[in-house]
Formats: sequence, C-alpha cells, structure tokens
Amino acid sequence: MTRPVERGPYDVWAPRASRIALSVGDEIVPMSKGPDDWWSPDGPVPDPSLEVDYGYLIDDEDTPRPDPRSRRQPAGVHQRSRTHDPASFTWHDDAWTGRQLAGSVVYELHVGTFTPEGTLDAAIGRLDHLRSIGIDLVELLPVNAVNGVHNWGYDGVLWSAVHEPYGGPPAYQRFVDACHVAGLGVIQDVVYNHLGPSGNYLPLFGPYLKEGANTWGDLVNLDGEGSAEVRRCILDNVRMWLADYHVDGLRLDAVHALSDSSPVHLLEEMAVEVAALSAHQRRPLTLIAESDLNDARLVTPREAGGYGLDAQWSDDFHHALHVALTGETQGYYADFAPLGALAKVCERGFFHDGTYSSFRGRDHGRPIDTATMPTWRLVVANQNHDQVGNRAVGDRLTAHLDDDQLACAALLTLAGPFTPMLFQGEEWAASTPFQFFTSHPEPDLGRATAEGRIKEFAEHGWDADEVPDPQDPETFARSKLDWGEAERGRGSRMLAVYRRLAELRRTLPELTDPSFGHVRCTADEDSRLFTLRRGDVLVAVNFGDRPATVPTTEGELLFATGDGVRLDGGELRLPAHAGAMVR
Repeated sequence: MTRPVERGPYDVWAPRASRIALSVGDEIVPMSKGPDDWWSPDGPVPDPSLEVDYGYLIDDEDTPRPDPRSRRQPAGVHQRSRTHDPASFTWHDDAWTGRQLAGSVVYELHVGTFTPEGTLDAAIGRLDHLRSIGIDLVELLPVNAVNGVHNWGYDGVLWSAVHEPYGGPPAYQRFVDACHVAGLGVIQDVVYNHLGPSGNYLPLFGPYLKEGANTWGDLVNLDGEGSAEVRRCILDNVRMWLADYHVDGLRLDAVHALSDSSPVHLLEEMAVEVAALSAHQRRPLTLIAESDLNDARLVTPREAGGYGLDAQWSDDFHHALHVALTGETQGYYADFAPLGALAKVCERGFFHDGTYSSFRGRDHGRPIDTATMPTWRLVVANQNHDQVGNRAVGDRLTAHLDDDQLACAALLTLAGPFTPMLFQGEEWAASTPFQFFTSHPEPDLGRATAEGRIKEFAEHGWDADEVPDPQDPETFARSKLDWGEAERGRGSRMLAVYRRLAELRRTLPELTDPSFGHVRCTADEDSRLFTLRRGDVLVAVNFGDRPATVPTTEGELLFATGDGVRLDGGELRLPAHAGAMVR
C-alpha cells in the first residue's frame, strides 16, 4: 500500500509531459521533473494561503490546465485552479464526537435543489427542520466541480474541488461546521469509478484512465502502469473530506464499476486508511458503498476476509416495497412481484442472494450470513435520487399513492431492521419531481445527453415525448423543493407521520436491534397482508384492497396510518392500504 507523501503546494504528478511550466498569477515559472515523475517549480512561487490562481502549461501549450488535485475552480473546470488553505477556517465543532451509522437516520439531499437558492449556505438555514424529523446524518449528492451551473454531480472531473455555484470550499466548511454544531453528521457522496465528459484534463498529465469503459465513461486506472499514484490521489481525496473538511463518512458511488485486479482492492485499502484516521481522530468515520453486487463481502470485516467497509445500499428493499405499494412489475421490478419478496429481504437482507434475476438473465448475489452480520450495515430507502430521478419524468411515490400508503412506506422504512435513508422532501410528500438535469455549455454534448436519455427510456417502453430535456433550465427548476408544501395540507400531515416514526425509532430499542435473528415476517399473497415482528414490536401493513385482521396480544397501539385502524379483543384491524405498529 502507498502512503501519503508531503508535496509542495504547486507540485504535480505528470509522467506523460516532456515539459511543464507553472502559470501562477502573472508569472510563468519553469518546473523540473523528479525521478518519481513529480514536477516542482524551479523558482520562487507565491504563498498559497493568499488564494492564488494557477495552472500548468504542458509541452509548450498556451492554455494552462487546472491542477488534478485542485481544491477550487472559481472560473469553471476549464480554467486555472485557485489555492485554498483549509486550515484558514475557524471551526466551532471541538466538542463534536461524531455519529455512528448504527441506529442513525440518514437524509439524502442535492444542494442545488434542496433550497430555492441552491447553495450550501442556504442549506444551513434548513438544519433545524432536519433535526425536527430525527435526522442524524445528512448525505450530500456529489459536490465536486462539474462543467456548467447545475448537474446531479456525477459528471465531476476534479475530485477535490467543491462546485463553485454551491459556494466553493469555504461554504462547504461552513456547512459541515453548522451541521456539527446542530448535532448532525455529514456523509459526502463521492465518485471514483469514472470522470465526467467535459473538463477532464487528467490524461494529459498521467495514466489516470485505462482501456475499457463502464456505463458512464472510461475506466479509472486502478491496477495498471502508474496506478499507484492514481490510487494515492483517490486515497488522499478520501482523507481530504474526512480530515480537512471534518466530514463523518463517504458514500462511494457504484463500487461495482471499480475495475481493480490489485492484490489489495482499492476499497480495502480505503477501509484500512479510514480506520486508522478514525482511531487518530477518536470519532467514527463511515464508508458506505453503493453496490449492485448483492455481496456482503464488501461490508464483512477484514478479519473475516472482507473488504472492511461499514455499510452498503440495498436496492432490493426499495424494489420489494415499491412493488408492494404500486404494483409496478416492469423491468427489474418483475422478480419482486410476490409479497414474499419483501419478507425475504427483511429477514435475509437481499432478495437476490444467488437466485435467478430475470432482469439480468442470470443468477445474482450471495447469501448474507445473518447469524453474524448486523442489519444496520444495509442502508435502505423507499425513494432516493436514483430510483426517483431515473424514472422518465422523475415522479415520486407521492404522485401515485394516497396518504395512508405513503405512511406505510415510511413505517416500513423507519421501523424496519435496516439503516433508513430519506430523500429530500419525502417527509412532507413533496409533489415536486426530481428529474435528470444537466447544463453542459457545449451544444454537441448537451444534445447527445438529451438524445441518449430519450433513447434509454424508449428501450424500456417509455413514451419519448414524456422524457424531459435534461438541458432545459425548466427541468432543473421543476426539481427544486417547494418548502411551502411542508406547512399545509398533505405536507403537514406527512411531516407529523415522519416525526412520530423517528421518535419511536429513537425510544424503542427493538427498532434499532441489529440482529437478523429478531426479525420475523409473514406475507399472505392472497390478502396482501404483511407483518414484521421485531421482538415485542409488531408492524403490520395491509397492502390489499380489503380490510384485514392480525391476531395479537393486547398491547399499545403506537402508530396507525389512519382513523380506521383498531386494536380490539386480541385483533389488530386494518382497513385497506393501512398500517400500524403495536407493542
């Protein structure tokens, strides 16, 4: 494994360059190449703490290129970088001891659409709202620099630069600091499996990419010639978020797309370094993988032969719950049609654990060792940016379900055995969609993005005329939350539901019990009645169209989705599409 090395503020790794000069301020400073392919300035350079604009002239080019490790791009990803000294910020979180993922509730948000202003500073003004619904960890969609003003964030090209329209790195530090003062941890979504289509100058410097491609672009070079420095760049970026920006965890985008045949996989190396940093900082630091593999080896401790990550997303929970609520069975939803799929997911973690996946046309996944793995290692949601945004019109569950059904979705997510994650606005049944939006300045790229989006959905049976143009500014504008909805009608009713369920999750130890062995489910395919027992707590949901009853001992009705739910004479009576929690 490589280790961090102290470098000068303007040093750059560039094995592919024959000549490099530093363009800094109004000066051009020659650079010399060392035996390790790192280049250093030959003359005096400005103090980087003064916020200096700089770039690199490669092989006598006239246009300076940004630093591959740039912290700031004030004029965009095609222009020179600007120095940023993270130590210049005055933190107020000395008393912060972190938040462990076990027992926590996560809230996923996109900075650009979370508030009308679409900035990190504006998001600070909404932290009291997040506290009021029992959030522990705020997860930000990627904030690294992209070309254009608004974007989901997965087109980033500079891993270490915070997107300037969000406020840049100073605003990011203010946001994390404010979260910690408010008692909230921060998880940052990061993308190491590809680079965006505009502004990627890394290949001019060195072998950052290798032959082959995944769904989103060229593969990052994690195991070929020169890969040690590429890996070190990624690992240093991990350290930057956790150390310089005081972030509490990272969500690692699509780790199944990381092509790495090294003896020690990048993810395991990442886990080792983060564990060491966590011990040094004496606070929990969390790594969460987004994985399509259904393979618990990712989150199995290294002592037991795994990679040692802390948790991973489980889309199977979403799929099973979505089908039970909506009846949609097209595409990858097909295998989840039986209500028993939801029971299997809750009891065993994955639905596809070596079973045949009709969507993939092959067997998929591995069984979880439920005797040893805690349930909290799986992060689940009934909605998230992918599952909403990758629908043709970005429609939420809100558009298809009534209040009782939405409350049932919240009930199973927050009272289920896994780590729950909410998606921005879900807590008040936001009517605003979350659509796929871009703002590529290049006309050809914008047109190709729009045409590719239409083609993708046409292949899955969607009407091409329904697919919003991602380049249309209105597509972005429609995706912004309407905070006024939270204060009236349906919004205020659903907000009360989420607050009550989060309160129960905090106060009932059964709802954070990490043992799969304490989870027992039933699923009646005819009546569509589902029950989930966690110790002395019974959660029951009637997905059917007719009333149903559940035998139970006399207890306390802790939560009900509507006025028609009754606990009477040893029976829990549920109207159609209703749910309840009894203890």
